[in-house]
Amino acid sequence: MSTIFDQSTPGRLGCVPPEPAKAPASYIPSEFLRETPAEMPEVSELDVVRHFTRLSRQNFSVDSNFYPLGSCTMKYNPRFTEQAAAMEGFTSLHPVLPQLRGAGRLCQGALEVMYNLEQLLCEITGMAGFTLHPMAGAHGELTGAMLIAAYHKDKGNKKTKVLCPDSAHGTNPASATIAGFEVVNLPSRDGIVDPEVLEAALDDDVAAMMMTVPNTLGLFETHLPRITAMLHERDALLYYDGANLNAILGKMRVGDAGFDVVHLNLHKTFATPHGMGGPGSGPVGVSERLLDYLPISRVVQLKDGQFYLDYDYPKSIGYVAPFYGNFGVALKAYAYILRLGREGLTRVSEHAVLAANYLRKRLENHLEIPYNRTCLHEFVASAVRQAEKGVRALDIAKALLDKGHYAPTIYFPLIVKEAIMVEPTETESLATLDAFVDDLLEILARVDSDPDSVTAAPVTTPVGRLDETRAARAMELTCDL
Repeated sequence: MSTIFDQSTPGRLGCVPPEPAKAPASYIPSEFLRETPAEMPEVSELDVVRHFTRLSRQNFSVDSNFYPLGSCTMKYNPRFTEQAAAMEGFTSLHPVLPQLRGAGRLCQGALEVMYNLEQLLCEITGMAGFTLHPMAGAHGELTGAMLIAAYHKDKGNKKTKVLCPDSAHGTNPASATIAGFEVVNLPSRDGIVDPEVLEAALDDDVAAMMMTVPNTLGLFETHLPRITAMLHERDALLYYDGANLNAILGKMRVGDAGFDVVHLNLHKTFATPHGMGGPGSGPVGVSERLLDYLPISRVVQLKDGQFYLDYDYPKSIGYVAPFYGNFGVALKAYAYILRLGREGLTRVSEHAVLAANYLRKRLENHLEIPYNRTCLHEFVASAVRQAEKGVRALDIAKALLDKGHYAPTIYFPLIVKEAIMVEPTETESLATLDAFVDDLLEILARVDSDPDSVTAAPVTTPVGRLDETRAARAMELTCDL
């Protein structure tokens, strides 16, 4: 596809901006003024519209393609939530308004949204309190780790370690390390945490354990009650990575299971745009023992029903984000939760689990599935048999792009060789799931009959295989105009 500069024709104009009221030299320092005019493409308005419309069609999008991206819950985002977030009463608010003396009455609706969403998240998870401030999942993890550190410091506990199972999400060790802890890796057994392995690693220096339930293999941690008891006996806390909450929504409240801290991904579980499609949000919930350490400010409701921001929490870890987190994302999640209600949220997990197990059963005779038992919202297959024939998981993923499907997560978790992690989510139809499997089976058949066609993929996309390492290390950030 040609660039916008390739389409430039001297003298062609799309629109002519008005002459500035003041000469640029009157308000721009001379050292910042250009000596020559900027070399911009000369194109018509129609050229611009068509060029960028064509570019937009080159993108994979959940609106047009299936995203079986494991551990990321890339599901359809209903448009009514966008409409709710675009209401003028919300978009026209100044972010400082709730903090101005006497001005809180002008933004009671926004404060009520935050307060009510926190209460709903408490009900969904069984936690005692929530903060909406963290602005992404990993940011929520870091906030949770900081809360754990504050708890132990306040009690005088000199605890330095955080346990992270090898089946947990990869950001867990990073978050714990940034918070100042030493990370201890726990090897899984049969795909889950083994209490005996935990017991060998558990000592008085352990501050917490970070768990993903179900874990990245899509398996439920069946020893959870024993694990919880073991940690709490030593005054160690249990952290819940909420990235996979999609699997247990409405079925299990993590607070009831003994977790002390939880972060949620509103941009995964509660259907707001995810990844490059929009900002994230990682609210953090805590049990009763950690309430005093939550970030400030906190939304409080007075006896007369009014809402205001309260900063009077001496043990708080302080500010973790500007203003109140990503308010627009929280607003969309609030609308989504209200629309689905208790029954709808429960059906989310039921349909997600059903879809994942359907795909697992259809593929179990064609791909290796190391832990081939009932999974929850995702499962992990392996292309080890295909790799022996020269076709790796990467090649299969690239070939799926030619079929119009986004590639599943590959090579994660690290405990599965040639891993292919599939998460269909609850929003996809049976026809879409069958089309995905049929296309994947056709690719796997070509591993034997025409392996070169698989290793050459993709051939229908705007670009083929890029040297991603070189692209990251040798970026070219300038161009010749």
